[in-house]
Amino acid sequence: MSSKSHQQKQAVVGIVGGGLVGALNAIYFAQRGWKVELYELRPDMRLPVHRESRRGKSINLALSERGLSALRGTGLNLEKTILEASVPMKARMVHIGKNGTQMSQAYDVNGQHINAVDRARLNELLLDEAESLANVTVYFEHRLLSADFDNNSVEFMTSEGKKTYKNDFIIGADGAYSKTRTQMMRCMRMDYNQQYIDTGYCELSMPPAVGPDGKPTFALDPNHLHIWPRHTFMLIALPNPDFSFTCTLFMPFQMFEDIKTEDQLMSFFQEHFNDSIPLIGEAALKSDFFGNPRGSLVTVKASPHNYKDKSIIIGDAAHAMVPFYGQGMNCGFQDVEVLHQILDQHNIQPHVNNEGVIDGLEKALNDYSNTRVKDAHAICDLAMYNYYEMRHAVTSYKFLARKKLEGAIHAVFPRLIIPLYTMVSFSTLPYSKAIDRWHRQTHWLNVAMMSTTVVTATAAATFVGLRYRDQLLHSFGHVVDSIKKLRQ
Repeated sequence: MSSKSHQQKQAVVGIVGGGLVGALNAIYFAQRGWKVELYELRPDMRLPVHRESRRGKSINLALSERGLSALRGTGLNLEKTILEASVPMKARMVHIGKNGTQMSQAYDVNGQHINAVDRARLNELLLDEAESLANVTVYFEHRLLSADFDNNSVEFMTSEGKKTYKNDFIIGADGAYSKTRTQMMRCMRMDYNQQYIDTGYCELSMPPAVGPDGKPTFALDPNHLHIWPRHTFMLIALPNPDFSFTCTLFMPFQMFEDIKTEDQLMSFFQEHFNDSIPLIGEAALKSDFFGNPRGSLVTVKASPHNYKDKSIIIGDAAHAMVPFYGQGMNCGFQDVEVLHQILDQHNIQPHVNNEGVIDGLEKALNDYSNTRVKDAHAICDLAMYNYYEMRHAVTSYKFLARKKLEGAIHAVFPRLIIPLYTMVSFSTLPYSKAIDRWHRQTHWLNVAMMSTTVVTATAAATFVGLRYRDQLLHSFGHVVDSIKKLRQ
């Protein structure tokens, strides 16, 4: 047998979609020694001519630990670069009523925070990093037409006509309306569910204010995610490094359609978001509301995420979710990190053998689907639940009391009770495990809140004095003992 027959060809991975998840995945695969071809439908977003067209089409992102962990995993100091272009948000600021009363609700008793990042700026940074790697080629204005996974070929429409490329492995990171996923469904039994909610969104912009020194400053406290919850609709505002806020109005489509004139718009805002009007500016409010597009919100669940050893879908292509837990990007980034951890566990090498196969890849991808599908479905459901919490529950006394109790126990017994938000945003615990634990905790916290013994003992300690302290501690001890059953 000649030495030539023993030679191994470098594996080529084709990634469809040059957004956040696709660009990060390109970096990971390039570092593994693969040849990477990244195909993006849109023109190069970094060119000045295309920047204005992005306005009004995106919801600002909240970068938290899952996303940061994936960025750290590159070893390229990406998290530092990106955090320098972000604004930390330590709490929600809830705006209540017409008078603009504000109530701060910390995200974490230990002061951990999430980070407001601009989607476009983050995408640009990741594309820059990907293109700087010698084994990455980025193709813009490539619209996927078809994929023959069994023969490792993909066909695109480009400005120069149709083009076909050969890849050893194809990844779909092309969003909620993924063409890669559609092509995979033609050749496999994929369970697929798509659900819209009757809520649309419109982006508004809050410009910088002028400080006492004449310099630009933030119009609101910049270290908060600001929410105007109104039960069936809401306004949110996230800070930007340039002292502006990106605001997003979420409400049923019919409510958007009912506002037909500028006078109707102003009456609506005066009734529901009066304190935001001078901050946004009346002219800008009218311009943005009637000029920016209305976005729709969809949940997508797919299973499995791979077809043999030929292709896989990640990010929104596999699990699009509504944006109310701030986990869409973080979950997509964690997809990348988990995928490569599993490739490491299976010792997948960037080579194709003489039979045109990447040894062990199918088993690794099956393992990835078995691992990730349940977590993707869990966070999709949780994001939907958090919409109710943000627009309604944050103003409920029962909700606030439960949060206070949960935080107090977590502060004293940090391993006994861990708030759901802490598990989701400030850890990398699999989503499904975080939610399972949350359900168990909820049961025991409800027991604690209904305990008349605790209420009586607390009132006695507050109003009578320290001579009742022992009774309080004794009663509270019973509650803690009950909650400790979580460990069993």
